[in-house]
Amino acid sequence: MTKTPATPEYRLLSEFRRLFEGKIYKHRDSSQGDFVAMHLYEDLIAVNRSPKLTEAAINRKDRVLNVQNKRRGVSARRGDGTFGELIPGESPITDDGYLVSRGTIATVEIGIEMKVLAKAMIKQIDRVINDLRNQVVQFKRGGGNPICVAVIGINHAESTIGYEGDRPFPTTGRHGFLHPYQEAPEAEHRLKAEAAPEFDEFLVLRFKATNAPPYPFEWATTKTRGWITRLRYRASALATSSDSSSASFFTSPPPPKTFPDPSVIESPPPASLPALAGCAPFSPPAPP
Repeated sequence: MTKTPATPEYRLLSEFRRLFEGKIYKHRDSSQGDFVAMHLYEDLIAVNRSPKLTEAAINRKDRVLNVQNKRRGVSARRGDGTFGELIPGESPITDDGYLVSRGTIATVEIGIEMKVLAKAMIKQIDRVINDLRNQVVQFKRGGGNPICVAVIGINHAESTIGYEGDRPFPTTGRHGFLHPYQEAPEAEHRLKAEAAPEFDEFLVLRFKATNAPPYPFEWATTKTRGWITRLRYRASALATSSDSSSASFFTSPPPPKTFPDPSVIESPPPASLPALAGCAPFSPPAPP
């Protein structure tokens, strides 16, 4: 009997889960998005679809994760997980447990912006859309043709709790305190319509987090949950990694390209799925 291969766990998805699972999620901490987003580069190396990206980031180490997310000589707002050419004369810093080095970059060649909509989504949707669109402008202000990626987490929980300091604000389902599942479809629709066209890759992560003891977390897909989300994330990572092979810092600007929509969730899941480019066919594990 042939064993089904274990589903790979991607670091960005693991770190995203850790924002919520087993602890209070504090939405005011902007550094959380930086930390999660930077793991996309580890996953791009792991899928091993871009030899030129591997050569630049791993062997030569002249392309690095921006240590401060602030490009020298360019007035630009901080973006989550920027990556680009190391300033000449600087030495890259390699940290235990990470393949991609960090340092101070001169130009942005890949830029990632991360947003998490956990509650009160419609109240903030205009600001979030403007932030996303403006971030693409900032990524491009230094010149060049950077690959622009957005990673958006949208909560679909039946209820959740927000915190301002130590004060909890639970959702009620009415009077401006709608539950996440009531707001999520409209929020996702507006983001895809008004922000996604500005990006080369726009990844939506649907999840459920109540932010209440014992602080559970799950992917908001079908009963099989995480395997579909992981597969769609891999499709996104493969698309971005393939695009980076032809990015301006390697050869010439990438041609226009249509990416798979990683947020589409099929229900029920098929017995098996066709192989992605360069990958073996994937079959979901049997239910316990």
